[in-house]
Amino acid sequence: MSEGPRKRHNRELIELLNELRVALPGVQVLFAFLLTVPFTQRFGRLADNTVDVYYAAVLLAALSSILLIAPAAQHRSRFRTGSKEQLLRAGNLMAIGGTFCLALSMGATVYVISDLVYGKGLARLVGPVITVVGTMIWFVVPLLYDDEPEGREPTEDEQPDDDSSEDESVDDDAAPEASAIDGDGFRTTPPR
Repeated sequence: MSEGPRKRHNRELIELLNELRVALPGVQVLFAFLLTVPFTQRFGRLADNTVDVYYAAVLLAALSSILLIAPAAQHRSRFRTGSKEQLLRAGNLMAIGGTFCLALSMGATVYVISDLVYGKGLARLVGPVITVVGTMIWFVVPLLYDDEPEGREPTEDEQPDDDSSEDESVDDDAAPEASAIDGDGFRTTPPR
């Protein structure tokens, strides 16, 4: 059973938005934490260059938030316009960029905390190590995976349900019709 381009775009967009739901809480918690740091008593003890690293962490967390939220916002603003493939390509790039900014922000945050708690020596080691480890696990390791062969048979988990049909696919590019599936792929009425 072959998957058509519209069905594939729908599935890939849902996958992308679900992946972003995993990343967003992490970056938002980090950003919220960073916004509170200047209001602590110990912030005044930071050396000027550590304050610069802190500010870079804040900017990177903000940029990460913007990039990770953008695909959902763009999907909503381009709803039913037939631009899903463009949304997927742009959303993928923004998700990668946002995750990369998150790795940099995490490393910078660990640097600031390490400098404050243990001193510059450990901070200069641990901050970059966290950045490199995050970058390696998130971006380099996936490049080592084998590509799936074209035309492979779907696994049991990927098999469609017996009662599924093309009519139930998520298609927010088509004209609105009475459907049991909403634009995000959730059932809005009980099945017939």
